[in-house]
Amino acid sequence: MDHSTHHSGTAHDHTAPAPAPADGHGHGHGEHHGDHSGHGHHPGHGPASWAMAAKATLHCLTGCAVGEILGMVIGTALMWGNVPTMILAIALAFLFGYSLTLLAVRRAGLDLKAAIKVALAADTVSIAVMELVDNGIIALVPGAMDAHLSDGLFWYALIGGLAVAFVLTTPVNKWMIGRGKGHAVVHAYH
Repeated sequence: MDHSTHHSGTAHDHTAPAPAPADGHGHGHGEHHGDHSGHGHHPGHGPASWAMAAKATLHCLTGCAVGEILGMVIGTALMWGNVPTMILAIALAFLFGYSLTLLAVRRAGLDLKAAIKVALAADTVSIAVMELVDNGIIALVPGAMDAHLSDGLFWYALIGGLAVAFVLTTPVNKWMIGRGKGHAVVHAYH
């Protein structure tokens, strides 16, 4: 995920000419120079790029997939019913999804309480949409809920659901980042 560009503080008038750069390299005061993506997008200051939204969604999908697959594997291996298995998978998806962001912002120096707030703000909607779509697909695929770990149907439904969830969650993340919400809040800490 690209957390490389962010302006904090006051809003900027992008229609006015930029002041002369202090460093002589075309970089104004207060800019973060870590953007290697070439996007130059400033979260919360206009529309987000599809690439930025896809990176945010992929970051979220990674944690969700780890948690959900682990939950499905545990529930299926223990021969739990569909409902407890799905509850475990969803709970672990949220846990792992939040954990990736939590680790990243803790490395940036935030204390635990502040890091938890950032992770909740950054990932809640994204994980919720992803889990709703993914688990909805798994529930709708005939036989997928009753498939065993050794059945191809189990894995096809799970991976297919995550893929569709990625496609449908990316526009949600794009919309949220463009409004300074979701993963845009993480940019302040990179």
